[in-house]
Amino acid sequence: MQKPQEILLAEPRGFCAGVDRAIEIVERAIQKFGAPIYVRHEIVHNTYVVNDLKAKGAIFIEELSDVPPGATLVFSAHGVSKAVQQEAVARGFSIFDATCPLVTKVHVEVAKLAKEGYEFIMIGHKGHPEVEGTMGQLDHGIHLVEDVADVARVQPAQTEKLAVVTQTTLSVDDAAEISAAVRARFPSVREPKQQDICYATQNRQDAVKVLSPQVDVVIVVGSPTSSNSNRLRELAAKLGTTAYMVDSADELRGEWFDGTARVGLTAGASAPEILVQQVIDRIKALGAVSVRTMAGIEETIKFPLPKGLKIDATTGLTITERTPETGPARH
Repeated sequence: MQKPQEILLAEPRGFCAGVDRAIEIVERAIQKFGAPIYVRHEIVHNTYVVNDLKAKGAIFIEELSDVPPGATLVFSAHGVSKAVQQEAVARGFSIFDATCPLVTKVHVEVAKLAKEGYEFIMIGHKGHPEVEGTMGQLDHGIHLVEDVADVARVQPAQTEKLAVVTQTTLSVDDAAEISAAVRARFPSVREPKQQDICYATQNRQDAVKVLSPQVDVVIVVGSPTSSNSNRLRELAAKLGTTAYMVDSADELRGEWFDGTARVGLTAGASAPEILVQQVIDRIKALGAVSVRTMAGIEETIKFPLPKGLKIDATTGLTITERTPETGPARH
């Protein structure tokens, strides 16, 4: 039985700027204030990252009632509703917001247009924390659609002022199809100036479109809860290539590689490179002799940290400031 000869690595893959920033916020908060630091929801949807931060002193919670008074709290990269923000402030926590700036951009757009009298159709997955956070920016007038069939059923109170927003980690192709259905039903709907789907989601999906036809099987490194990782596996399968998603190298099965000459490998935006390297080692143990990285877009974007967690380049210490977002400075 033929075993894999070559591993073709997608480029780009793995961590995006929003994930890098979110993890760094938790690590710096622990470094500055000491453990424990409380984090509402998994900081990013990756088991390895969450366990690593737990070991460093992060405590992950869903309910703010589980956070002791005066504690430091970090909001996850997915964003939170207005109600959660208000409750956190009312409880007096020192707050750092690790919401991805590209998700915050959607929140800002929703707030701005709502003041102008707009209602919204949101394309996304019910129950995903990002969707709950975006829909929770308003107390009414935002309607979730998960597929084209939902578009036919949605009943906004008015259609004169209607805008569409999307979850940032959707399948680009699926979102385009649903958006087209929204436009067909509501021709005057307002769409975002730039699509809401983030650059990293787009780039990783584009890379899989190039990768899939060149390989016999695609492996996606990502956790089951990771929306963008799931979309990568679905996309490869849709393109006709057998595809599997694994949380770690332990989940790889030898029989997946029977009769394959070339394995394609990518990772979701919340999956660290260490896991990719462990998967490479495991596939090499099954017989692969070479690893080649595909040509692809080089991502250079970096998002700034919140005030109060910035490092002074000369001293290497965090700069302490008092700001409305973070509450009183802590030393």
